[in-house]
Amino acid sequence: MQSDKLSLTFAALADPTRRSILTRLAEGEATVNELAEPFPVSLPAISRHLKVLERAGLIVRSREAQWRPSRMQADPLDEAVVAIRAMGSASCIS
Repeated sequence: MQSDKLSLTFAALADPTRRSILTRLAEGEATVNELAEPFPVSLPAISRHLKVLERAGLIVRSREAQWRPSRMQADPLDEAVVAIRAMGSASCIS
C-alpha cells in the first residue's frame, strides 16, 4: 500500500464524527439524511465528511434515483491494521 493512501486513511479516521459515520455504515447503507440525524451539524458538513471518507476509500457512494446511499469499504481499514502491526513488530526488533 502506498504511504499517501495510508495517510488519507488515518487522516479520515482522526475525526470522531467520521468514525461515528463509519460505525453507522458498518451496519449497512445509509443516505446523507440518515447519517446526519444524530449530529448537530448541517447536511453540507456531513457531505464534506463523506467526501473525506470517500477520498480515503473508506466508503463508496452510489446513485439510486435522487438518493446517494453510502456504504463502508473495509479494505483501507484492513491495510491500516497491517501497517500498525508492522510498525509494532519493527519496534520490538529495535
